[in-house]
Amino acid sequence: MRVSEEKTAVACRNIVKEYTVGGEGVRVLDGITLKVCRGEFVSIMGESGSGKSTLLYILGGLDRPTEGNVSINGTDLSGLSDETMSRMRRQKIGFVFQFYNLIPNLNAEENIMLPLLLDGKRAQDYSGRLAQMLELVGLTQRRKHTPRELSGGQQQRVAIARALMSRPEILFADEPTGNLDSRTGAEIMSLLEEINRERGQTIIMVTHSPEAAKSSSRIITVRDGKLKE
Repeated sequence: MRVSEEKTAVACRNIVKEYTVGGEGVRVLDGITLKVCRGEFVSIMGESGSGKSTLLYILGGLDRPTEGNVSINGTDLSGLSDETMSRMRRQKIGFVFQFYNLIPNLNAEENIMLPLLLDGKRAQDYSGRLAQMLELVGLTQRRKHTPRELSGGQQQRVAIARALMSRPEILFADEPTGNLDSRTGAEIMSLLEEINRERGQTIIMVTHSPEAAKSSSRIITVRDGKLKE
């Protein structure tokens, strides 16, 4: 696919990632080059150990490559300090994980607001956006419930709303249905598909589920650290 630079949300070139295990180098990613357009919904698939989650974390700035470079909307991540990268993750990038990563003693709306509060924002300035996010994920009536009072699917909806609160340019999702039953997983994928379609949200998702991947507009396969598209 040919993608003009002004329409590129994420690009990586010649990404290599190596770890040292037992004194020996293990190459997890081996020269991956990839572009994702703004507004795309891309699924990254592959067998366990193929490197797909490592690729997602590098694209989202949670990890750094051994070689190669990543850019988000034209900004080369390799030149950013840890502090600047952390600020970009809070303001420009949203993450959804398999196990939700909610704070147990905070209720739904407090969990959703947390990234903005950590960025120094005042909660009262974002009450309208909070209400919109709760409505989007169908949890308006559950806003005062803590994670232990919510089902797995509802917790994942809270996590999605939290990821969207800062209006990120890119939403990264790592196995968002991996901890859910098939029916609930299908509901979460329908929600992500709606967010992509109605809001034009760029989504890059790692999944092992062919059913989940059907919601995306493009599927990329990672095999033995290399790209098979």
